[in-house]
Amino acid sequence: MNYATIKWFDVADGPGVRVSLYVSGCRNRCKNCFNPETWDFGYGEPFTKEVEEAIIKALSPAHIKGLTLLGGDPFEPENQAALAPFLKKVKSAYPEKPVWCYTGYDLEKDLMTGKKGENALEMLKYIDVLVDGRFVEELKDLNLRFRGSSNQRIILVQPTLEQDKIVLWDEEG
Repeated sequence: MNYATIKWFDVADGPGVRVSLYVSGCRNRCKNCFNPETWDFGYGEPFTKEVEEAIIKALSPAHIKGLTLLGGDPFEPENQAALAPFLKKVKSAYPEKPVWCYTGYDLEKDLMTGKKGENALEMLKYIDVLVDGRFVEELKDLNLRFRGSSNQRIILVQPTLEQDKIVLWDEEG
């Protein structure tokens, strides 16, 4: 897997100051995507063990509230193989720090069914908040918090899996 960039102090992709990993590779290719260079799976740098360790170390300060995965799309099968074990390490080291993930795929139709692969189900075990759904230019709303278009949902993953129904994140909190 390649990654496009790492933002070590990101305040735009989830609450608080976060470390954000932008992976490379996306088949959704949403119209007016804010990161079209990340569509290419070969873009950026290799995601090595050294990069993993640097991210895990960067998450250690108390002022860093969590990790965000975006891109590209973390749920492309090519990315899942590297991200599933990485997320397990992150949650093992920092169980209290929420992991946010952005995907153009739909939680119920694509990820929970295994349609995107078994590693998708493994990744979901370690993700706290999922912003799902393609960016739709016609539904773009600059007033939305942590998403670009009104069709996208901010889902609390663990309660959703436990209750077998979608539980949305409280946008006020």
